[in-house]
Amino acid sequence: MQYLWSLFTRKPALRQFALLDSQGRCQAFKECTQPPEGQGWVEIEEIRLSWMHRPLPARARVSPRATRSSRHPVLAA
Repeated sequence: MQYLWSLFTRKPALRQFALLDSQGRCQAFKECTQPPEGQGWVEIEEIRLSWMHRPLPARARVSPRATRSSRHPVLAA
């Protein structure tokens, strides 16, 4: 029965992040559901190993996510 429920439960989406040094070069990549703790992490569209130790292209960054307004509650399904 647990397997059946697992088919209908929504799993959090994985997001990709890059750790940038002070010059904006990629030092590490991470894929997780929440932003990593610490400074220098930025959300990116995808992970490309060719960016390692090079400046992160501007097009790679994800634009900041909009926060939900408290005036418009989320509709429950």
